[in-house]
Amino acid sequence: MKKIVHVAAAVIVRPDGSILLGQRAGDTFYSGYWEFPGGKVEAGETPYQALVRELDEELGIRVEAANPWLTREHVYEHAHVSLHFFEVYRWQGEPQMRVHGALKWQQATDFNVGPMLPANGPILKALRLPRIIGITHAAQAGATAQLAALDRALANGLGLVQIREPGLPADALADFASAAQARCHTAGALCLLSSRHGTPAREHADGIHLTARDLMQSTCRPDAEWVGASCHTREELEHAGRLGLDYAMLGHVKPSASHPGETPLGWARFAELVANLPIPVFAIGGLTTADMDEARAHGAHGIAMIGGAWQ
Repeated sequence: MKKIVHVAAAVIVRPDGSILLGQRAGDTFYSGYWEFPGGKVEAGETPYQALVRELDEELGIRVEAANPWLTREHVYEHAHVSLHFFEVYRWQGEPQMRVHGALKWQQATDFNVGPMLPANGPILKALRLPRIIGITHAAQAGATAQLAALDRALANGLGLVQIREPGLPADALADFASAAQARCHTAGALCLLSSRHGTPAREHADGIHLTARDLMQSTCRPDAEWVGASCHTREELEHAGRLGLDYAMLGHVKPSASHPGETPLGWARFAELVANLPIPVFAIGGLTTADMDEARAHGAHGIAMIGGAWQ
C-alpha cells in the first residue's frame, strides 16, 4: 500500500465568484492537466500552514483568510494523496505564474479548461452547489403563502430548494411540488425532494434529499443527478461520504423552533463533526443569513434554513 501524501489545495475565489486554476508544467506528473494550486504538507506543518507556504511559493500571494472545506483521497499511479481543500477568499498580491504553465480564472458553473486532474472531478461539482438551501414549510405557512415566499426568494437569488412537507396530504403535496419545481426551473434553481415523499412527486425534481433513516438504509447512491442527506452524527456523515452524495446537512447548530428543548450542537462541535469529510456540509438549525460567515469559518459549505429562508 502506498504511503498517504497529504496535500493542501486552494480554491482561490475572487469577489465575482471566479476561481483560479493552474496548468501543470511540462516536467511534472500529469503535465498539461489543470489543478487547484497547492502542494505537499511537509513534516511538522498543518495543512493550513502548508497552504500559506505553498501559495506564497507558487503564486507569490499572501493568504489573509481561508476556510477549511473538504478532504478527499485519490490514488494515482505514483501516489496516494489526501487533498485538504481550503477556500481562500482574501489575500495580498496578484497571482504570478511561477511553477504553472498557465493560470486562468474560471466560473464554477462554466469551467472550460481541461483536462482536469482526476481527483478534482467531484470538486468541480461541489463548487456548483449554492450556499443556501431553503426548506419549504407549506403545511404550516399555507401553500399559497409558501409559493409567494418562494417567488421572492428565487428573485433574490436562492439557488437550492428542498421540498419537505410531511404535513401535506398526497394530493396537495403533488400540486405543491409541481408548482414549486416549475418556479425553481424557471429561475435556474435546483429543486430536491425529501425521500419521505413518494416517487410520483419526484418526476420533475432535480434530485433527492435523504432522511437520516433512509441514508443509513442505503447501500448505494440513489439514481439521481443531485443527492443530499440529513445527518446528526459523524457515522451518518461518513456514510454519506462513502455513498458519494453531493452534500450533507448537519444540525441543529443553534436553538431551533423545530427541536424545542433539545441541546444544540454549537459551532465548535459542528466543526469537529465535519472535519476532513469528502463532501460539502450545510449547517442547519436556528440560522439566518447573518450566520453565513460563522458557518463557513467552522467548515460548512453554507447554511440551510426553514423559516429564515422565507423571511
